[in-house]
Amino acid sequence: MSRWGKVELRKICTVNMGQSPNSSTYNQDGYGIPFYQGNADFGELHPKPRYYCTKPAKLAQRGDILISVRAPIGDLNIATSTCCIGRGLAALTAFEDITYPKYLYYLLRAKNKELNQKGTGSTFKAISKQTLSKILCPLPPLEIQKHIAKTLDTAAELLALRKQQLTELDNLLKSVFYDMFGDPQINEKNWDMGKIKDLTAKMQYGTSAKASTKKLKYPILRMNNITYQGNMDFSDLKYIDLNEKEKTKYLVHKGELLFNRTNSKELVGKTAVFKEDKPMAFAGYLIKLVPNKRANSEFISAYLNSSYGKKLLKKMAKNIIGMANINAQELSSIKIYIPPITLQNQFADIVAKIEDQKDLVKKAIDETQYLFDCLMSEYFN
Repeated sequence: MSRWGKVELRKICTVNMGQSPNSSTYNQDGYGIPFYQGNADFGELHPKPRYYCTKPAKLAQRGDILISVRAPIGDLNIATSTCCIGRGLAALTAFEDITYPKYLYYLLRAKNKELNQKGTGSTFKAISKQTLSKILCPLPPLEIQKHIAKTLDTAAELLALRKQQLTELDNLLKSVFYDMFGDPQINEKNWDMGKIKDLTAKMQYGTSAKASTKKLKYPILRMNNITYQGNMDFSDLKYIDLNEKEKTKYLVHKGELLFNRTNSKELVGKTAVFKEDKPMAFAGYLIKLVPNKRANSEFISAYLNSSYGKKLLKKMAKNIIGMANINAQELSSIKIYIPPITLQNQFADIVAKIEDQKDLVKKAIDETQYLFDCLMSEYFN
C-alpha cells in the first residue's frame, strides 16, 4: 500500500465523538433508540443493544463505524441503525465519494496497535478527537478499496463460519448432556440426589505465590485460562517453580477439574476439565477438584456449565469488595444428581470424540486466521 498517498483520517470521514446522555434518559426496557457506551456493547461485527435512550446527546447513523476511544482503544463495530453513543465511542462516517466504508473499517483494524500507542492517560488510556483525526491513512482509488474490502470480507466470512462450527459442537455437547441425564433443575430421570462433596476425593486451593513471565518449570493456570464456556485457554500463561512438597498440592493433572472461585459476579464459577498430559500449576483463585469413584470430571463440569448450573452459581456468589466469591465449602454443598458412573463414563467418551472434532475445527480456524492476517499485512503494511 506504500505506493498510494496517505491522508489524515479527518479528510476521508467525519469524526463524531460520543457523549453520555443524562442517566435518567436511558433504560433497559427498549424505550427510545439503542445506546452504546463502549466496546462492552460490541458483537463480532455489529453492536448488541443492552440499553436504550429517549434523549440522546450524540447520534451515530446506520453504517457508521463505531470505534472505542477508551481502553481498550481501537475496537470496531458497524452500526445497524441510528443510535446514541456514549463517551467511550466515536462514530466515523465515510465520505463515500472517496472512501469505501468497509475499506475504512479494515484499515482501522490494521491500525489497532498504532491507535493504542497514541492513547494517553495514567489509569485508563484514551485517544482524543484531535489525535484520532490525524491518523494517516493510505487512500487507493475507490475501485481498489472495494476490491480490498471484498477480499477481506470473504476471508472474514470464512473465519466466522469456522467459529460458528465450534459453537455448534459446544451446543451438541450440551444437547448430549441433557439427552443422557435430563434437566438438572427437575431431574425427570429420577437419579439419586447428593452434593458435590459426595463425588469428591479431594479439593485444593491453588498457590498464592507470585507468577513470572519468565519461563520457569511449570506453567501456572489463572482465572483467565478458564473460559466461560468451560474450556481451557492457554494463550496467556505465566510460570512458577514448585518444590517437592508444593508439587503434591499445587499441580493439576489430566482428568482433574478446576473451578474459578473468585471473579466478577458474571464469571465466578467458571469450570473446566484439565486434559493435558503434562501437569501445570494453578493459582489461588482456582480450586482443584479430584473426583472419587462415583464421578467423572466431565460430568461434574457439564453440570456446572449447564444453563441451570450457571444460574445457580451466579445466585450463590457473594460480593466481596467488587469481586464475587464461592469458596470450597460452598462448592462442596451444591446439590447434584448422581447417575451411574458407567453412564458418566459413556458421556466422557462422547466428550472426547467431540473434542477431537473441535481440535480439527480449531486448526482450520488458525489456518483461516493466518490467511486473513496475511491479507491484512499485504494490504496495509
